[in-house]
Amino acid sequence: MHPRVMVVEDENALSELLKYNLEAEGYEVEVVDRGDDAELRLREQVPDLLLLDWMLPGLSGIELCRRLRLREETEALPVIMLTARSEESERIRGLSTGADDFVVKPFSVPELMARVKAMLRRANPEKISTLLKVGDIEMDRETRRVHRNDREVKLGPTEYKLLEFLLSAPGRVFSRAQLLDGVWGHDNYVDERTVDVHVGRLRRGICRGKEVDPIRTVRGAGYALDDKFSKQ
Repeated sequence: MHPRVMVVEDENALSELLKYNLEAEGYEVEVVDRGDDAELRLREQVPDLLLLDWMLPGLSGIELCRRLRLREETEALPVIMLTARSEESERIRGLSTGADDFVVKPFSVPELMARVKAMLRRANPEKISTLLKVGDIEMDRETRRVHRNDREVKLGPTEYKLLEFLLSAPGRVFSRAQLLDGVWGHDNYVDERTVDVHVGRLRRGICRGKEVDPIRTVRGAGYALDDKFSKQ
């Protein structure tokens, strides 16, 4: 599962530039151009990092940041604030409100990408790691290869993303809706039964002979990578 970054920026040219560069780094990117719309979206799903413009229509970035810090679900969300305000007092205000970093426009895009990666590494290191290993299953995100013991596992692109999603949070139960959103994306209209089909294909791919099935079906809830398997 690739790290998710939400960009809240009302300058279309800048938001497109950021989206292009973030996706080139391998992140999943969602762009929102209003502060109030971002607040609603953040109540539905919390990304791994937020790039937040100070001045926004609907709700200012500084107020949105303040509100996010009051909610348990978003109190630890990494926030990098983008602003044209370079005065020291304004930077202090932004940081005091809850922003983790402060970048003044115009800025160097490579420097911003480096800040994003550094912050994600601190906040969620497993999302940045190129190697995921749980039990006897190992995934190399750089080469996009999966091995179980000494056997290379051949998976289709959807099964690969599904396994990556589960490996990123062993033991956690994901609903079918969460898996649809995380693997297929919230803009794809796919029936929840599709999840069951691909979980079945994934199981057939990673299980051979007497190998233990690492995927646990939780009746009425969804699927999880069995936490007992992760301790092997």
